[in-house]
Amino acid sequence: MALFDRLKDQAKSLQQQAQGGRGTTSAGHGHGHGQGSSRGGSRAQLVGVLKTQLGSLKTELKSGAYRDASMAMCALVAAADGQVDAAEIQQTESLILSNEVLQNFPPEQLRTRFHKHVDQLTRNFPQGKADALQEIAKAAKKPTEARAVIQTGIVIAGADGHFSQAEQAILREACATLGVPPAEFQL
Repeated sequence: MALFDRLKDQAKSLQQQAQGGRGTTSAGHGHGHGQGSSRGGSRAQLVGVLKTQLGSLKTELKSGAYRDASMAMCALVAAADGQVDAAEIQQTESLILSNEVLQNFPPEQLRTRFHKHVDQLTRNFPQGKADALQEIAKAAKKPTEARAVIQTGIVIAGADGHFSQAEQAILREACATLGVPPAEFQL
């Protein structure tokens, strides 16, 4: 439950920042308790909190950098284990198209960018991963967008109720690429 409480605090803080307040995200860092092993309901709560948090930032998340980085993040999450499964790709695309924030963009733009990365990951996973991380890095200029890319990845990863070690590792790499401490998201 401590993880959920920290995420709620972080969500409130980011909402305050988005509304011009001066809150900080340090409330989400946690210090030595409740690390990592949340499961079941708390994992679903985490995804729910992040969806709500992203929704509250919808009006700010309209840039091409956020769109492109999010699609690269979604492709990486879908292929995190090095395998690109057609059913998982289909499910991820469905989640993308139904995501409230990503509805800021035309569905065809989202599909095209997502499938471009999936195709690269299928042909040559190491190179596709490097290209996707390079695309993700473009969102680093705006901290709100950088964090939103990670949140989008967590929402996609957690949608199936299972948050694999490979997905967590990809998300940690994306955090490093964006200069966002993974501890903010309990990764």
